[in-house]
Amino acid sequence: MDTRKRQRKSAQPSAEEYLIASRRCELMHLQYFLQMGKLMQSIGNLVHGLQRERGASNIFLGSDGEKFGEERKAMVAESGCLYTVFERALDEIHEELTAHPVSSPLLAHIASALHGLGSLPALRLGVKDRTLSVSEATESYSMLIHRLIAVVFEAADTAVDPSLARLLVAMVHLMNGKEFCGQERATGSAGFAKGSFDGALARRITHLVEAQERCFEVFLGFADEQSCGQLQDLLAHEREKEIERLRKLGCSIGRYKPLDPELSDQWFALMSERMDEFKKVEESVEGSFHGRCVERFSEARRSLAHHETLIASLDEPEPSAQPLLVLCEPDDSGEALAGEVWSSEGMGQQSGRSIFHLVQEQSLRLQKMSEDLRSAKEALEERKIQEKAVSLLMGHRKISNDEAHRVLRKLAMDQGKKLPEVARALVSMADVLK
Repeated sequence: MDTRKRQRKSAQPSAEEYLIASRRCELMHLQYFLQMGKLMQSIGNLVHGLQRERGASNIFLGSDGEKFGEERKAMVAESGCLYTVFERALDEIHEELTAHPVSSPLLAHIASALHGLGSLPALRLGVKDRTLSVSEATESYSMLIHRLIAVVFEAADTAVDPSLARLLVAMVHLMNGKEFCGQERATGSAGFAKGSFDGALARRITHLVEAQERCFEVFLGFADEQSCGQLQDLLAHEREKEIERLRKLGCSIGRYKPLDPELSDQWFALMSERMDEFKKVEESVEGSFHGRCVERFSEARRSLAHHETLIASLDEPEPSAQPLLVLCEPDDSGEALAGEVWSSEGMGQQSGRSIFHLVQEQSLRLQKMSEDLRSAKEALEERKIQEKAVSLLMGHRKISNDEAHRVLRKLAMDQGKKLPEVARALVSMADVLK
């Protein structure tokens, strides 16, 4: 009877099994991010290629096909190669993403990105045949890039390791800041190639500069020390002064009198150099992320092995209770002296106490990780809220993305509040009015 009871008891789920499962889940999550790292790197490279292609296309369209025809063809070919690498990276992690999904929004954004990339041939044909305006081409390229960056954003939102989450927050804000810089390059290229900047073009440049600054501010709060240093050196480079001079030239003088169209080449070269330097910073963050993934994976694997060994040792038969044993040592006269008293009482609880200690240790560790993760998640949530507020303004007022951003910034200034606060209030109000 006792044997059957023990068999039934051993068949029931135990604390030990769930403790080991918790550690294995953590290990699988880290392994997943090792694979995701390749996909995110391929996305960053493809985005960079599309940004270059967009800038060349804007000069091509802005000059009525007179400039950057061959350069654009070369960049289209380069983007095609980068797209192939992206497809290969996605194929490698496809089974992991679909068989053991970790995030429905992540899968939805991947689907959106793939659908958007399907329209790329038609977009390129429209540029080649000059049937698209500069603004239409810019908007189409920007939407494709936005969808790709959204995949990295959602991947960051699934991170549960604080050190990885912080690097991913830095990465996604750098990618967004770099994209705003790319849009500025494309916008300025079109204005200089045309020889003039209208009011809308000048306001867009101003908006894009401010958007970059906000992204880089967040980046510096989350990135590793080396990558922060690289970005700070980039922003302090002499090139920035010349870029600022051209900005002022286009947005002030260019609104009232014609500009030399040759300035488009200088602008594009300077901004391309700047974009390439941003790409180096991005690669630095990617390197730090990959290194941290490998480090945390190795730590988690060693910890799992240690716990499995320890728990296996606790499964060994425990000594049965023994009576009191008095150890006495005779004195010189042969009389017995009182000795030490030893008891085995409670020894059978050693396993229970050890498992309790391991469970408590794991719970406290996960609680600490959750607390450390909070600041990274808040940064991601703030960006989500701002994007939602912008989307609401666009739909309600029938205005463009840039105009919605300007309205949101003006509301924040008028109320003397931070942008995230105003965005959150706007979204809350919209939810109440539904």
